[in-house]
Amino acid sequence: MNKDLEQLPDNLPQPRNDEKFDHLVGITIPSITLTSTEGVTDVSKIDARYIVLYFFPMMSVPEKALPLGWNGIPGARGCTPQNIKINEHIEDLQEYGVRVCGISTQSVDELTELSLLRKLSQQLISDSSLKFQEKLQIPTFRVENKTMYKRLTLIVKNSKIVRVFYPIFPPDKHIFEILEWFETNSKS
Repeated sequence: MNKDLEQLPDNLPQPRNDEKFDHLVGITIPSITLTSTEGVTDVSKIDARYIVLYFFPMMSVPEKALPLGWNGIPGARGCTPQNIKINEHIEDLQEYGVRVCGISTQSVDELTELSLLRKLSQQLISDSSLKFQEKLQIPTFRVENKTMYKRLTLIVKNSKIVRVFYPIFPPDKHIFEILEWFETNSKS
């Protein structure tokens, strides 16, 4: 495993808040069926007190070069450290009745390979057809003729989005923002 990709380089550009999330709070998660590391999944039917859906551009694949200029794209770099940190705190989230799902436009084959390689326990969902973008207008960006999700996290309770985190920076510390939110808000 390439340890360099698990660490964030210094001086990464910080993503700016383009306010492309304001419309999401209060929306009901639509029925969207996608393939995941756990088979076919309809996110609207996940049974949990809370669902954390975190969107990310792409985790690095061993032996595959990152897109040209990846470190210079605000918010692009950091998916591998973000996924590793979330995995390290899965049990903390489960104490609040949380089910965690990562969503990327990467293929389910890549996500499955990376999940096994990095021993991730959270479900990873492939949305290569951009169904969430189509139904919820999740923010995206383009690089090397590919459309990828910008890093964004939704907290869902009773099928409704109750909190949106966006932009997220640094991605390897974002899990602590999520945990802090649950510590403050999970009693209601």
